[in-house]
Amino acid sequence: MSRSDEAAAGRRGARRTIAPYVFVGPAALLFLCFSLVPIVIAVTLSFQETATLGEGRWVGLDNVATMAGDALLRTALLNTLVFTVGTVPTAMVIGLTLAVALNRPLPGRSVLRAAFFVPMVAAGVVVGVVMSWIFNGDYGVLNNLLETAGLGRVPWLTSPSFAMLTLVIVVVWTRIGFCMIIYLGALQSIPSDLHEAASIDGASPWTRFRRVTWPLLGPTTSILLILNVVFSLQAFDVIYVMTGGGPGFSTTVLIQYIFRTAFADARMGYAAALGLLLVAILLVFTLLRHRASRRAEELL
Repeated sequence: MSRSDEAAAGRRGARRTIAPYVFVGPAALLFLCFSLVPIVIAVTLSFQETATLGEGRWVGLDNVATMAGDALLRTALLNTLVFTVGTVPTAMVIGLTLAVALNRPLPGRSVLRAAFFVPMVAAGVVVGVVMSWIFNGDYGVLNNLLETAGLGRVPWLTSPSFAMLTLVIVVVWTRIGFCMIIYLGALQSIPSDLHEAASIDGASPWTRFRRVTWPLLGPTTSILLILNVVFSLQAFDVIYVMTGGGPGFSTTVLIQYIFRTAFADARMGYAAALGLLLVAILLVFTLLRHRASRRAEELL
């Protein structure tokens, strides 16, 4: 091999060596700037007492001790639990019901599927603004309909008794399309031979669903359950636009309390510690989702 051939081969080898870094570089840079660096800053702030601006004062684990005695944090965690329990099973049950109904040959089936899925792709702020108009206690469409029907007005967003219920209704409405689509995909992957065999054996539609369909939907249900829990833990925009965490603290969930602590109370250090608590909770459910995904793959 001549010297020029060796030089060309060396250049080709160098290009092959550099090419992966060229492709990975931009993504790695974005991850470094918008994920890794903020995480390091948040961990650092969690050991400090600091306002929105200015240098912080190191306090060690004082923020953790503050969390242990924070009554508002307990309220936020309880509200988060109520919100999650209210939205997750409801959205999944309605989504499964719609999926079973729309998995059959019906006129306009594609249009109905799209109509139920549209709220999922709408921006949370837009949904919050529109629903604030609908559920407004003074001029809302819903209360006007109730008055027309001879019923009284309901303080949907201004009463602690109704505000959380209203948020659950709105979030379930946005979430059922996602659950429906996931369940539809799972239903269409079930071999039709199983249903035909059960039908030949005289099984009723309910028996076929309970004995054939539901067991095969187990892995999908596990993944969907964990995903919905994570979505509920991260729900912020709709709550912020519709109630702002009020009235009082009746709809203040954990992520809303973190925002309020950081930007309303100007306690960035304590807010960072609360953020790490939320990350720890999300990490647990992420690991559960990973295990559920692996289990689903093993069963396929």
